[in-house]
Amino acid sequence: MHEWWNGPCRQLDEGIAARAAARQDQLTKPRGALGQLEGLAVALAAMQSSERPQVERVHVTVFAADHGVVEEGVSAYPQSVTGQMLRNFVAGGAALSVLARRLATPLEVIDLGTVEPLQLEGVSHQRLGPGTANLAREAAMSAEQLRLALAAGRNSAERAAQRAAQLFIGGEMGIGNTTSASALAAVLLPRSPLILVGPGTGLDVNGVRHKVQVIQNAVRLHADQCAEPLEALRRLGGFEVAALVGAYLGCAQLGIPVLVDGFICSAAALCAVRLNPACRPWLIFAHRSAEPGHLAVLEALGAVPLLDLGLRLGEGSGAALAVPLLQQACALHNEMATFAEAAVSDRPA
Repeated sequence: MHEWWNGPCRQLDEGIAARAAARQDQLTKPRGALGQLEGLAVALAAMQSSERPQVERVHVTVFAADHGVVEEGVSAYPQSVTGQMLRNFVAGGAALSVLARRLATPLEVIDLGTVEPLQLEGVSHQRLGPGTANLAREAAMSAEQLRLALAAGRNSAERAAQRAAQLFIGGEMGIGNTTSASALAAVLLPRSPLILVGPGTGLDVNGVRHKVQVIQNAVRLHADQCAEPLEALRRLGGFEVAALVGAYLGCAQLGIPVLVDGFICSAAALCAVRLNPACRPWLIFAHRSAEPGHLAVLEALGAVPLLDLGLRLGEGSGAALAVPLLQQACALHNEMATFAEAAVSDRPA
């Protein structure tokens, strides 16, 4: 059965990419002197079909939901924090709220299912249930919940397209979601939870050891049914993780560059690429987080992140921090003089 997420992704403009790369070679600098910024500008040019790419209109969405696996004692924070952070997002006090404000971009906040129903001004409530089921004991969500979560992400991508966004950032909030992301990564890579699992929100050594055991048990429970990435996502994902998968695939189909945040977002990106490999060229990876599993996911995706600051906050905060790098890459590409324009001698051919 053909589902929307299997649909074709927008093709990169290879002609524009070639012209942008040629321009980089003519700018008043040694070739390759700007490192990753040069390739970044060329990639954005190809995505935007413009020799002079821009990253001025940024669409930022944070998806939030609770996780049933929290009842296994895998988080240092109580589950009530998810709903409390929704209030913090719209009040402007969360890290992502501050960064979005500095970027002069609105922050879209989507509640896909906290344990306790909420009605908050400024939050789009698209409740799929009181969080997921406990993935350590059963499938995290039903097929219908998965379909609706994926659609919530795609719909956010469509709103970004309506705003003519030049970049999409997806964030996440959900106590317990590093457990979900670690379990999902463990079956998709596949790798042992022992090398993927970290402290999340701040577990101590014993807490991490317990979390590893919970994830090992969950992987054993579901592994035989996780040959397909969609089923792995249904059994081990979260509503917000599935929404990120849908958003990334929707953006690739609509031709919107994506800046991927940390470990949880990268696990969603891995799932999106396994579902539809043609989405991979549309994903730019913002940073390498302090979560140990993030490096394994980045390596599997062939991703070279822009930053390595020891971040482990999530929310989309690392991606928001990296936006100025993209903007500066575009400015350098667009505004630097060529050797001919500046009457500067180039090196001999």
